[in-house]
Amino acid sequence: MFTNKTLLITGGTGSFGNAVAERFLPTEIGEIRIFSRDEKKQNDMRRLFREKMPEYFKKLKFYIGDVRDRQALDQAMNGVDMVFHAAALKQVPSCEFFPLEAVKTNVLGTENVLDSAIACGVSKVICLSTDKAAYPVSAMGMSKAMMEKIVIAKARLSKDVKTVMCCTRYGNVIGSRGSVIPLWIEQIQANSPITVTDPDMTRFIMSLDEAVDLVVYAFQNAENGDIMVQKAPACTLNTLAEAVCALYGGKKSDIKYIGIRHGEKRYETLLTAEEAARAVDMGNHFRVPCDNRDLNYQAQSVKLTNASAEEFNSNNTRILNTEEVIEKLKEIL
Repeated sequence: MFTNKTLLITGGTGSFGNAVAERFLPTEIGEIRIFSRDEKKQNDMRRLFREKMPEYFKKLKFYIGDVRDRQALDQAMNGVDMVFHAAALKQVPSCEFFPLEAVKTNVLGTENVLDSAIACGVSKVICLSTDKAAYPVSAMGMSKAMMEKIVIAKARLSKDVKTVMCCTRYGNVIGSRGSVIPLWIEQIQANSPITVTDPDMTRFIMSLDEAVDLVVYAFQNAENGDIMVQKAPACTLNTLAEAVCALYGGKKSDIKYIGIRHGEKRYETLLTAEEAARAVDMGNHFRVPCDNRDLNYQAQSVKLTNASAEEFNSNNTRILNTEEVIEKLKEIL
């Protein structure tokens, strides 16, 4: 399905973009375009893939720009077949202190991406969302929830265009840029305290490869306005910290609890109860279909697949023990 196609990845110099490039470049894909605002990260990525995959490197193109800038997006979007929209402000505390910046990138930037994709005749746009968009309590989560609403609204109102727009929603990606595990490894190597916010806090865990798998699955199976969720396992932060200590020579006695930061949740939700009530169970995934009703509610009804469903969160999914987390980390790190 990607043969001779052109893929654009916004925010493509991040962990997700690098993982997609590493997987897709050796395939029959025609071209991968990396769109981001950081020239240093683009140069680092360019040098990395020139050395790592010299035989495929010519298929990797770089575009400097910001999703806040529609004109820059239009230039990069011309001739694109599909888009993976990963550009975002993701750090919860940063967004708490600068919420309008989160709105500019995560909300208005997403609208720019969708409008540009529609104007350029892109076939499908997959927007990467987060568990924090479900029952949001942080500025980052609220901005991502609004991002999802924009995708759904445009899908509902754009039935006469060829562009299919949908979202994937997932939790923490192990080892990704900005995640806690690289920080803990640095702290262990520096013989510093291993800082954990709350030992009983639970988090979904998935690998970068699984994040890419989810986006590919959405590309294959999602319909206009859908939200796609993978059924991921979870663990407590204390279990995760102990697993990292076991693998990298840290001491449990060095674990220091520092308290929940601004805007953080004690557990993550991937599906709200309202979404779960109408979600389609697809085995390893949930698909939340777009509610295509218009404002004349009295003439229509919405189909509930499971009216008594509970939310799907990191407390009621499968909870991994320390040994299971260690084995998962060995596969990834």
